[in-house]
Amino acid sequence: MLNRNKMNVLVLGAGAREHSIAWHLAKSPNNPMIFSLPGNSGTSQLGTNISGDMTDPCFVFSIVQSFMIDLVVIGPESPLVAGVSDYLRSKGVKVFGPSKAAARIESSKSFAKNLMVKSGVPTARFEVFSDAKSATQYIKLQKMPIVIKADGLAQGKGVVVADDHQSALIALNSAMQVGSSVVIEECLVGKEVSVFSFTDGVRISPLVAACDYKRIGDQNTGPNTGGMGGYSPPEFWNSDLELQIRKNCIEPILFALDEIGATYQGILYCGIMLTNQGPHVIEYNARFGDPEAQILLPRLDSDFLEIAEAVSEGNLNGIKIKWSDSHTVGVVLASQGYPGKFETGYEVVGFENLEENTFAFHAGTETRQSSVYTTSGRVITVVSLAGTREQARMSAYKGARELNFANCYMRSDIAST
Repeated sequence: MLNRNKMNVLVLGAGAREHSIAWHLAKSPNNPMIFSLPGNSGTSQLGTNISGDMTDPCFVFSIVQSFMIDLVVIGPESPLVAGVSDYLRSKGVKVFGPSKAAARIESSKSFAKNLMVKSGVPTARFEVFSDAKSATQYIKLQKMPIVIKADGLAQGKGVVVADDHQSALIALNSAMQVGSSVVIEECLVGKEVSVFSFTDGVRISPLVAACDYKRIGDQNTGPNTGGMGGYSPPEFWNSDLELQIRKNCIEPILFALDEIGATYQGILYCGIMLTNQGPHVIEYNARFGDPEAQILLPRLDSDFLEIAEAVSEGNLNGIKIKWSDSHTVGVVLASQGYPGKFETGYEVVGFENLEENTFAFHAGTETRQSSVYTTSGRVITVVSLAGTREQARMSAYKGARELNFANCYMRSDIAST
């Protein structure tokens, strides 16, 4: 039985990012009812999980109608690229998440790079190729390392930094199988940081930053993953750097999108490399990062429900967005073998041992007979909030060790390198 005195919110997605989003929405003073499509074991503890295809616009709208949803919050990129936000808006539904046209900033690397050049955003030199032969000839003439990017969605694993020509050609072959073209660019050198801002298309919120760890192994070794952990705020983050990135990397791209009729409303994720020549954009994403969402949302002191609704209405004016001065560290628990072959179906235990201000955000989990079982490569992100980064790191790893499932793997150096 639905309670119409409460706001009904539908979160699209099934990862730890979506669990952290649902978790923060559920904390709202407005006490909303939370629905997740499809959700996971964590989101089921906050509300109702609904099975089905989150990339099918008509199906999602049918869920909106059936459960009298007031606001849809889109977590991952796939529903955006499938046009779910556009279809829902055409039906008068409030949506937190950009249009399909605006989401091209993530779904097409070549579109994004060309728009960066047009709008004067500092980024790495690049070339776009639609045939493997020309790309191969180009790679053989380049100095290493070089970056190979699939021109399409690849769940955060479509970028390879190749240290030699052989690995670059292998990466090229893989990238050409993802989309019809590939972006090859110079390898930027510096400190990498993920920067986020809420925007209603006109107004831009204060920026917030995090650092994540993409490689599977300690000391940043092994293949790229969807992310193995991270921390916030970075030790080098300050108001001068925030202003520089805002003016040079975020405002120009939002203006350029608006100019071509693709006004951006949602949260913009800007991957930045801090080079000796200043901040350069590595990439844009059209949603919260994962694991960055899990790391950042515990630091959000404002009401995320209020922010999401204001963005969906195109009016952030008067909405105060405050980030805590506290520190967070997140550690991803993964299935041994990820991002390659791995086994699932193992029971996860120890949740009752987590201390206050340590959170377990579920990703690849499901509930069977009141117990939690693994279903995917990345299983849980354990996040701790504390006064210092070192305190948060110690608490996060303590929490990670409290949880247990067979063949569990985690990096041991998150927030220490």
